[in-house]
Amino acid sequence: MTDHPPSKRADAARNRQRILDAARAAFAATGPETSMAEIARQSGVGSATLYRNFATRHELLEALLVDEVDEVCAAAATVEGDSPEERLTTWLRRFFQYVTTKRPIVLGLLEHTDTADPVFQSRERMLAASQPLLSAAQDAHQIAGDLDLDQILDLVMAIAKIPGSPEYRQPILDVALAGLHTRDT
Repeated sequence: MTDHPPSKRADAARNRQRILDAARAAFAATGPETSMAEIARQSGVGSATLYRNFATRHELLEALLVDEVDEVCAAAATVEGDSPEERLTTWLRRFFQYVTTKRPIVLGLLEHTDTADPVFQSRERMLAASQPLLSAAQDAHQIAGDLDLDQILDLVMAIAKIPGSPEYRQPILDVALAGLHTRDT
């Protein structure tokens, strides 16, 4: 029996993933101005392969955003925890991580287009995916009912934008999430 080389489809899928991984790392390290040539170099593919997968920088940035949004939305359905409150706060921490790492991608999308549909659609998708978590925590009287999900996501995003290291922002996030608990009135 002879070994057969991987099918072109498998190679193409691997190349696409290598490009996305390299682009994600490059944009996180140097920002949205990272050249397409540098992304091709870091991914180990030729420029032709890069442009066959993503004809423009905008397409690449959009694919990165959609992939990350898919991951965060999927996490809302699979998040673990002993209580509805714990599941919600665990997901909000995952959302916080997403917000802190996607900023270069969103800036790049906003810079290279007149509209930012994927940016605004991602918020709607996040709200739809996480609303059951908030509803369950509020129904269990573990999270205060006087805030809606838009407000809570805005709070987490505001903390993510605070200048400083992750170590600086983490205790701020911890206090804010602790403040979501049901309050005695």
